[in-house]
Amino acid sequence: MTSRSVVIERPGEHRLVTGPRPEPGPGEVLVRVAAAGICMSDREVYDGHRDAAYVRYPVVPGHEWSGTVEAVGAGVDGGLVGRKTVAEGFRACGTCERCRCGDTSLCTAGYDETGFTRPGAFADHVVVPARLLHPLADDADLRAAALLEPAAVVAAAVRAGHAEAGERVAVVGAGTLGLLAVQLLAAASPGELTVFDPRAERAARALEFGATEARTPEEEGELTGRYDLVVETAGAPSTAASSCLLARRGGRVVLTGMFAPGATGIDPVHLSLSQLSVRSVFGAPSSAWSFAVRAFGAGMIDPGPLITHEFPLEEFGDAVACVGGGDPKVGKVLLRP
Repeated sequence: MTSRSVVIERPGEHRLVTGPRPEPGPGEVLVRVAAAGICMSDREVYDGHRDAAYVRYPVVPGHEWSGTVEAVGAGVDGGLVGRKTVAEGFRACGTCERCRCGDTSLCTAGYDETGFTRPGAFADHVVVPARLLHPLADDADLRAAALLEPAAVVAAAVRAGHAEAGERVAVVGAGTLGLLAVQLLAAASPGELTVFDPRAERAARALEFGATEARTPEEEGELTGRYDLVVETAGAPSTAASSCLLARRGGRVVLTGMFAPGATGIDPVHLSLSQLSVRSVFGAPSSAWSFAVRAFGAGMIDPGPLITHEFPLEEFGDAVACVGGGDPKVGKVLLRP
């Protein structure tokens, strides 16, 4: 049996490789990939802009995915074969102090993640440790489930923000993370749920997903100090600082965007005088994955409408070019092996 995979040999160079189907080792499962999302992190890997400590070339990318268990290795329950599933990307050790406290995204054993340091899901098959699986319902939509990785990141942010009913909440950015955040936050019955994004199309979609109003970044000044909770998802050079200005005194800010060197710093004078609580999120711990999968199964989030483009593996070059190109009509891009 054979299996295909997209291999990025080095920045800017990729090829579609056909070889023997990978086999799961002890404690592992083999999953036939149904769909895999492409995000800006994958674009950074392709362009060579990802921090060298967080990628290992050559690499098969793909950390957002869904599929069906096709085979299991020694020591794994054979009943998993045929189950629809997603899986955590971080290969946390499970034994260090941080893991034992539940903070698996802060594992001290060193960074190791499917699609960056281990072969990912831009392929017909992916092999992952069985302990990282989150099985789905038999009738789960695997196309939509491919977005459960960003949903888990958003779940980590929303849980860290401790959103309460009746609060004024802002979401900065209406990309995939932002729109998923709107869905989860709307379920918490906020008094206001405002989304800030310069793109009218994205703002309109945010209103469909439960936001009470949409604003442009130019309108942030008139809303300084208004919000109990601000969830930043854009990762733009100025959004960490501007999100802190939107929060009221004593408010909470959660940063989920991936910032590049040179981004505007947060004013420490404002931070201390306003007594803000600021958290950042990088990836998602196991608890956030469980939360996102439950929310998906219960219908609290529906990632499907965020998908705008789908490509076969053979067209990976065209697919990755869509991501981060600035076209407001491009939402989530999937590879469909």
